[in-house]
Amino acid sequence: MTQPIRHTPATAPDSPLAIRRRTVLGAGASLGLAASTGAWAQASAWPSKPVNIVVPFPPGGGTDAFARPLFAAMTRNLGRQFVIDNKGGAGGTLGAGLAAKAAPDGYNFFMGAVHHAIAPSMYPKLDYNIETDFVPVGLVSSVPQVIVVNPQKVQATTLPQLLEFIRKNPGRLNYGSAGNGTSHHLAGELFKLQTKTFITHIPYRGAGPALQDLIAGQVDMMFDGLGSSAAHIKGGRIRAIAVASDKRAPGFPDVPSSREGGVPTYQVSTWYGIWAPKGTPREAVAAMQDAMRKTLAQDDLKATWTGLGTDMPNLWGDDFGRFVSAEVKRWAEVVKSSGAKLD
Repeated sequence: MTQPIRHTPATAPDSPLAIRRRTVLGAGASLGLAASTGAWAQASAWPSKPVNIVVPFPPGGGTDAFARPLFAAMTRNLGRQFVIDNKGGAGGTLGAGLAAKAAPDGYNFFMGAVHHAIAPSMYPKLDYNIETDFVPVGLVSSVPQVIVVNPQKVQATTLPQLLEFIRKNPGRLNYGSAGNGTSHHLAGELFKLQTKTFITHIPYRGAGPALQDLIAGQVDMMFDGLGSSAAHIKGGRIRAIAVASDKRAPGFPDVPSSREGGVPTYQVSTWYGIWAPKGTPREAVAAMQDAMRKTLAQDDLKATWTGLGTDMPNLWGDDFGRFVSAEVKRWAEVVKSSGAKLD
């Protein structure tokens, strides 16, 4: 009589083969983790090759004004080049999308700005999420916005004079911005909302091109980050009317605040920060933070930051991430209240 065939699993939970297999797999995983950690440790004479920094605006804007001196100094300090890669377009969102997809290997970073906290409320569809697709590294600077005009086209020298002209001539003046959904755009819309005035928005592909047209007289005024306007204000090519703050800015004692100009609620700052693509090793982020801290503590950088109208920052890692999340919520309320739309 044929006996029934019994199938005994070769990998039963307690079989010798299964135990050996779990042991080998566990050892393999441990070796893989050790290899990964070891690979970073071996490469952790960081940086061992050039570091790419995506700046999502054309050259000449506020992001460049802080990125170039910072990373030039870090290049000198660390002996490896930090390469500025300008990727302008779509109010800074094009470059952000590219940066989010960069290899998370510790050699790709992204220098974004307040614009990236505004974009989620302005753009119906983004191919990245500033809160979840990046690792927050640290704040680089935070400067007040400044109301600047072309001195040949706009005769006003104070905020009350400017408001008087705009109210008597609604729609006659226009303002340039770094693009739809940027802080320049929203600062202008918030100004119109709070002062009950009307000026026409002219979007550009970055603050640099907008500033050049302001200097040339192609646009009348801007609500710009003080960092990118600083040199042009000091050179007399544009006139500063007021900083959008309750106090005067470092390095610009002669420029009144919006509070002094009679619009105390008008307060807008432009901040810039560094992120890494999601998945970047913690050790690489920590190395970048350490290098930034040491560089920003240098006297020459401190003097540069003061000349651009800002104090030195001190916001890192998760604290910077929470700051960004709060800014996303804050600007969503401004967009809703002002009714700002993509032109």
